[in-house]
Amino acid sequence: MQQRKIIHVDMDAFFVSVEEHDNPDLKGHPVVVGHDGPRGVVATANYTARKFGIHSALPIVTAHRLCKDLIVVEGRYSRYKEISEQIRNIFREYTDMIEPLSLDEAFLDVTRNKKGIPLAVDIASEIKRRIFEDTGLTASAGVSYCKFLAKIASDYRKPDGLCTIHPDRALGFIDRLKVEQFWGVGEKTAQHLHKMGVFTGRELREVPLETLRREFGKSGQIFYDFARGIDDRPVVTEFIRKSLGCERTYPKDLESCAEMLEELSHLANELTERLKKHGFTGSSLVLKIKYSDFRQTTHCRSCNKPVETFEEIFSITRELLNEVDAGQHPVRLLGLSVTNPVQTEDPCFPQQMTFDW
Repeated sequence: MQQRKIIHVDMDAFFVSVEEHDNPDLKGHPVVVGHDGPRGVVATANYTARKFGIHSALPIVTAHRLCKDLIVVEGRYSRYKEISEQIRNIFREYTDMIEPLSLDEAFLDVTRNKKGIPLAVDIASEIKRRIFEDTGLTASAGVSYCKFLAKIASDYRKPDGLCTIHPDRALGFIDRLKVEQFWGVGEKTAQHLHKMGVFTGRELREVPLETLRREFGKSGQIFYDFARGIDDRPVVTEFIRKSLGCERTYPKDLESCAEMLEELSHLANELTERLKKHGFTGSSLVLKIKYSDFRQTTHCRSCNKPVETFEEIFSITRELLNEVDAGQHPVRLLGLSVTNPVQTEDPCFPQQMTFDW
């Protein structure tokens, strides 16, 4: 059976890079894309800003505290979509097996490519060069035989990087990875693994499957396979996203309605940004609440028009919060999501995308 050849292409600080390309005066300065207001969050930070500890999803207010010279640019999502489509057209010259994850990254299966190029690393190099020639932007690419390793490889030498993980060297590469770098391992999962004495890929591979299943459920099998370089997931070319949301687990339970409203305002702003970024439109809003005793509830409101703006999302959120007797029980997690898609400009997106910090 022919070994698969998978490329993961990830644009470098995409939104900010577009702004710097269109306005060269921004280059060399700490710049973020986002709304410069009390509820604004960072959508993307350039590498200069990242040196100050600024990153995506950070409140703009906090970013200003970290860097007094920070420049905040309002996002132009129609422009980002335009550039994204240019990049997608470059991908199509090499393969139709394309799985976009967002406007700025995608998987490509080039096992059988249109140009008959034998080495995937040569295709990745060509694609990077073409992107720069056509858009003036840089991309990082990872090449391997599976999606898990290709994704990690694309992050390995950012920015403007190219990294290949050969099958013969996969286990050695995985052994050196921190468990935080594994796909699906978030902050809480990493903490759980650390308590088990597991910090690296090598240590993860030594944990019996039964133990991983007991501790992490279905994800245990995934972690077991990834630690062995096993990932048979195909590059999927057709998606219909059904919802888009974000949620947050709090280190300290929220006790009052005022605390919940404050946190929900941040989530509403974050959700607004993500809806723009991913081009998703839906007509229903879902509020998710998990209480301190782990009871969970969801409340939904359907509208006769798309739910898109911060004002619409936060207004409906307040109404939904009133329905759950907010403040009666401590809350450990809040989430907001838009469902019931009205129109998806690009069907090639995951069915559901939820972000948890």
